[in-house]
Amino acid sequence: MLPSERGGHIMWIHEHTVETEVGAEAIWKVLRDVNNWACWDTSMEAVVLEGPFEVGSHVSMTPTGQDPIRSVIVAVEENELYADETEFGGVRLRFSHALERLANGVGTRVVHRLEITGPDADRVGPELGPAITADFPEAMDALLGRAAA
Repeated sequence: MLPSERGGHIMWIHEHTVETEVGAEAIWKVLRDVNNWACWDTSMEAVVLEGPFEVGSHVSMTPTGQDPIRSVIVAVEENELYADETEFGGVRLRFSHALERLANGVGTRVVHRLEITGPDADRVGPELGPAITADFPEAMDALLGRAAA
């Protein structure tokens, strides 16, 4: 949890990093299968990709026990980076998964990151951020388990 500032906008950041023997291609295969995220991400009741898996497409996500939210895909770099953004209550939530091959050539470093930006980020981030990121370790374990299967 790192409050910081970028371009005059307050920002709240949380990262969860794991190193695994699972290859980036296997992890990417699970990430790009957006319509099946709810099979491994227990915080989601449903996830639906609206259009192709590319920048500018939308994703409808229904967090468990909540109303659906709509995100836009803002980054897709095959086997390296996926990110989407959601506007919510005066802030922007940017979720990303970055995949980096380990120096030893075997395995991947996976960084699941949430950035909260906007004029209300300094007020909203410290409360909303930890609530959202509490399940990052569990979700990461499930993602990697599915990718290894």
